[in-house]
Amino acid sequence: MIDFPAGAWRPASAAMRANRLASANDLVNRTLARHGLAVEPETKSTGTAAHSAPLSDILARFGQSGGRRPEPALPEGATFADDSFTCPAGTRRYRTYVPASARDGVTGLVVMLHGCTQTPEDFAIGTGMNALAETHRFIVVYPHQARGDNAQSCWNWFSRGDQQRDRGEPAILAGLTREAIARHGVPDGRTFVAGLSAGAAMAVILGDAYPELFSAVGAHSGLPTGSAKDLPSAYAAMAGQGSPGNVAGPAVRTIVFHGSADKTVHPSNGEKIARRALDRGPQQSLQHEESGATSGRSFRHCTTYGTDGTEAVEHWVVEGLGHAWSGGQAAGSYTDAQGPDASAEMVRFFFAS
Repeated sequence: MIDFPAGAWRPASAAMRANRLASANDLVNRTLARHGLAVEPETKSTGTAAHSAPLSDILARFGQSGGRRPEPALPEGATFADDSFTCPAGTRRYRTYVPASARDGVTGLVVMLHGCTQTPEDFAIGTGMNALAETHRFIVVYPHQARGDNAQSCWNWFSRGDQQRDRGEPAILAGLTREAIARHGVPDGRTFVAGLSAGAAMAVILGDAYPELFSAVGAHSGLPTGSAKDLPSAYAAMAGQGSPGNVAGPAVRTIVFHGSADKTVHPSNGEKIARRALDRGPQQSLQHEESGATSGRSFRHCTTYGTDGTEAVEHWVVEGLGHAWSGGQAAGSYTDAQGPDASAEMVRFFFAS
């Protein structure tokens, strides 16, 4: 996944938009080059370079095919509504999955934040979270980051104005979450947030900024709050050279997934998320470590328990996994069908308390 900030830009004059688009395209091209790809025009002459490809092919490989993504399959009685939320900080579209099983009572709500270039529909398909919602009777909200708010549809985790309570994207996401809680009658203490990559970084920010709203955080291939303040520091943080910012107050319960072979967001970032959650978390009574293998990948898994016996922090490292959702569905982008099912493990962790 091209999971780095392509610019936290807002609409301006036509000239400024043109300059910003050119900068964004240059940034995309440089990143594609890092992956051994070069962009060619759609109509090209013979004599193609060894590692070049038409832009349409490259974008398709990176989840930007240009067409509308397929909708997740809906069981009879389930809905996947399209809505939007507006507050002084801005507006975001979002999708809400209400399982057919919710007729027997809603057990909770999970907010799912997609990664760069993804969409809510794509993320729902890739993570398989809707199927788990049917089984466990919880609501799933998928906020959408539009290209008008980031050129690559990344959540602006690296922007100082989007890292704090009641400002920027955290304010918008918290607001739409509260709206969903009220609309669907979600029980107190049963709201959770998870994400992939830029979405995971924003999920961690939300857990830090709104601990009274989100009872637990799931971070897959993400970064800790405050690890970047602008584009240069974002690149450094993604390479494992960033330092988490200072965050006051206790941490919420946190589950972390990261691939050992992640070349986009260095695995040390997952360690930093887990370590800070431990340092700021409740008094700990027990730590349990295990290793194993499932679906073709081995993993290391460490669980730390609070004095009340609740799982406070889980840290999973999946060997050989790149920048992709572990145990995901092949029909979605940035997924790897091998390894432990991150979605199922996050849901188990969320509802264990």
